[in-house]
Amino acid sequence: MNPGIDLEQRFVETLMELGLTPGVAKTIWLPIPMLLMIIGATVGVLVSVWLERKISAAAQQRIGPEYIGPLGILAPVADGIKLVFKEDVVPANTDPLLFTLGPIMVVIPVFFSYLIVPFGQNILITDLGIGIFFWIALSSIAPIGLLMSGYSSNNKYSLLGGLRAAAQSISYEIPLALAVLAVVMISNSLSTIDIVNQQSGHGIFGWYIFRNPFGFLLFWIAALAECERMPFDLPEAEEELVAGYQTEYAGMKFALFYLGSYVNLVLSSILVAVLYFGGWDLPIPATMIADWINVDPNNAIFELVTAGLGLVMTLLKAYFFLFLAILLRWTVPRVRIDQLLDFGWKFLLPVGLVNLLITAGLKLAFPFAFGG
Repeated sequence: MNPGIDLEQRFVETLMELGLTPGVAKTIWLPIPMLLMIIGATVGVLVSVWLERKISAAAQQRIGPEYIGPLGILAPVADGIKLVFKEDVVPANTDPLLFTLGPIMVVIPVFFSYLIVPFGQNILITDLGIGIFFWIALSSIAPIGLLMSGYSSNNKYSLLGGLRAAAQSISYEIPLALAVLAVVMISNSLSTIDIVNQQSGHGIFGWYIFRNPFGFLLFWIAALAECERMPFDLPEAEEELVAGYQTEYAGMKFALFYLGSYVNLVLSSILVAVLYFGGWDLPIPATMIADWINVDPNNAIFELVTAGLGLVMTLLKAYFFLFLAILLRWTVPRVRIDQLLDFGWKFLLPVGLVNLLITAGLKLAFPFAFGG
């Protein structure tokens, strides 16, 4: 079953009942998934920025934003409005076309990646059969935009930042892909829906974190490096490169980099929850809860409640990892660029290969436990 297509069919059929032709009904439907994706991702960014400010303040024994709305919740909105209305400066000696295309190429692939993210049971835009492959392919586009931005800025700090970003992304994409391949091997599918469904039914003990713990650690470390979070924020290290590839950017173009980094962080946190922590699956199986409260599991109200709880569980798991990523910023020192590349190529890559081989061996030896 494809929940995204099913929702589209229902929407089109409803409009056809109102007298519209199938072509017009489908045309009206087309922008709706894109708008939902953009709105959902933007709201996630606003919440993440607010959490970043408040958690950072708590780590430093400060209060953080307090008076820009209740508990400072409007501070991210104020940031966004400020960046939108700031002057868009393009330095004289830059390549204007590449300078403009850079931030666009960084942001658009991350937004497209949300197409395959299941926020809950039947709550996603489309269930692609090759969803994981689609995400990995999109994630490889962003380094081109970063390198383009650094090169076109005609600034030595920007060029160094762009080169660092490209080298870092290439170095950590391979361990990330190897970690994901182990999950794909266990679940026998590239679909995010299938991966979550394979973990469902047994509660917390069915989650892949218990079947592939080293893969989880590998994925989380590589995801932090891909998002350029501490201790892997070498491409924009303020003490060394001013702001790296972002140095010459201002206004809306800088806002796109700012937006893209947080959208990617939220996306990575959700994917950790989906791939290793059961996504929308509850720690206690829904059928067991239904038995405890003596309710039919197929009851419409019970299904609605479990669907709502599933959405909440996905977001709770994702924001837990977001909290860890923010906390790491204030607890772990930044590594050097040579240490970062050595760690990726000389440690994570061999660990990823060994993890994949061990997973394959366990799948052959224990097919009942590893999806054989």
